[in-house]
Amino acid sequence: MTTLPTPDQLHRDTLAVRTAVPRSQYGENSEALFLTSGYVQPSAEASARRFAGEEEGFTYGRYGNPTVASFEQRLAALEGAPACISTASGMSAILMMCMGLLKSGDHVVCSHSMFGSTIKLIGSDLAKFGVQSTFVPQTDATAWQAAIRPTTKLLFAETPTNPLTEVCDIRALADIAHNAGALLAVDNCFATPALQRPMALGADIVMHSGTKYLDGQGRVMAGALCASEKLVAEAFLPVLKSAGMTLAPFNAWVVLKGLETLDIRMQAQSARALALSQWLQAHPAVAAVHYPGLASHPQHGLAMVQQSNCGGAVLSFEVEAADDDQASQRAFHVLDALQTLSLCTNLGDTKTLLAHPASTSHGRLTPQQREAAGVSQGLIRVAVGLENINDIQADLDRGLLTF
Repeated sequence: MTTLPTPDQLHRDTLAVRTAVPRSQYGENSEALFLTSGYVQPSAEASARRFAGEEEGFTYGRYGNPTVASFEQRLAALEGAPACISTASGMSAILMMCMGLLKSGDHVVCSHSMFGSTIKLIGSDLAKFGVQSTFVPQTDATAWQAAIRPTTKLLFAETPTNPLTEVCDIRALADIAHNAGALLAVDNCFATPALQRPMALGADIVMHSGTKYLDGQGRVMAGALCASEKLVAEAFLPVLKSAGMTLAPFNAWVVLKGLETLDIRMQAQSARALALSQWLQAHPAVAAVHYPGLASHPQHGLAMVQQSNCGGAVLSFEVEAADDDQASQRAFHVLDALQTLSLCTNLGDTKTLLAHPASTSHGRLTPQQREAAGVSQGLIRVAVGLENINDIQADLDRGLLTF
């Protein structure tokens, strides 16, 4: 009998196309899409055992689906995680994590520089239910340590951050969390497992917005949490069953297929992002460029170690301006001058997408919160796609040269 290779014996590229390909009696080579809300049970006793969690088997669409399970198995393999649970979006994954781990009186430590909706959810929405939070500078490990309280249950980091691409030391934060009896969760949306595997550096939970690079073509929304089997089964799955932030089978199938090309897309888009950031850095109309692949980036050395010697596919830059009003006007001018690229708040697409964070992703934050996050009125985020680099530069130049 031939012994099949285990996941740790296969390269990530192989796992991306070969993990979790269940076949029916028809022997299909491509993963099947199971569109069903319910499952016929073999007997009343088997049904009771399955609903009680005593026997494996699908029971109801809100609890699980074969296509969704395939996506979860594949993402877990890519992240080097024991288990994974999926959700309808990235933000619902964060909500599931918080609902599964936190209660009134518990405390969370997060970065000032996280995605605007994450700051709003943890800092404002969860506060209504008694969950306390402290936001600290992304790159200052001493600030993370100083924020620890006896009630701290979770440290949540995003690296690189959206939109300034700040990089935190995952291993250092894991040590801080574990010494305090807390867990470390890492938003790995920007880097993806193609570039970075936070659990190998000590993280307990890896969160994803599958809407971004895991799908890779801007088609569907999805989210996921990779963690231990115990956390998935005991903390997260009960929330999913009760709250119903379930990933649709079709969306799971789309992202499952997207994972097959994740590595090759990330490498190609990251190469373009590095070339674009170097070009922007030399542009007379640009005041600053934020990209981990640049030697000038404050955490460049750490990023090159943590992110497989790659800066990723997202960068941001600030236009030259005398004040906030002029900065906003000039940023809008650059965006309105686009003819080839897209003004769109999503990222992770094969198409290059640009956004003005101060008025979109971070628009719901207070001016003080935006200042703490470093999100200025002249900041433009660029999620670099697969267009020719010369065409990307020419489209940006159209607005930058006509202030």
